[in-house]
Amino acid sequence: MARPAKDPLRPLTPAERRDLERVARTASERADRVSRARALLAVADGASFTDAATAAGRTSGDGVAHLVSRFNQHGLAALDSRHGGGPAIQYGEAERERILCEARRTPDREADGTATWSLTTLQRALRCAPDGLPHVSTFTILKTLHDAGLSWQADRTWCETGVAQRKRRDGVVRVVDPATPQKQP
Repeated sequence: MARPAKDPLRPLTPAERRDLERVARTASERADRVSRARALLAVADGASFTDAATAAGRTSGDGVAHLVSRFNQHGLAALDSRHGGGPAIQYGEAERERILCEARRTPDREADGTATWSLTTLQRALRCAPDGLPHVSTFTILKTLHDAGLSWQADRTWCETGVAQRKRRDGVVRVVDPATPQKQP
């Protein structure tokens, strides 16, 4: 006979069950999220951790036990992947906002030595600023800009993805592609 679980799954709310069933059925979700949702639904329906692991395509019930514990603490956020090793994430929301603020600023030709921001000139400006980030990498800057919906253009500028300036008879207008969020990975 199996031992009782140290941290059994708490009762699911109707909204949580509905969201878990939606994620478990969909083909457009990431495979790891689908697997986690299937495991949680199997445990909620009374399966043991080992049986839930088998139903979700996993090999170990211990992983399902950790998932259940994380779900009890964080709710549906437990479906998302966490930081998977490597150096700890150094920059939080304030630092990301500082990078975006600097990227939105028009560079000064004399002080910054450029007319448009590249990753290295942006890195240099952030490292030299008194309130800057002395160890920021170009990869961190690139990831932050991409996460904010900016992309590097052929004219050497950073622009919002899905937004364009178009010339019309009445002047320049800002055109937004409404399908941009669906197109982005």
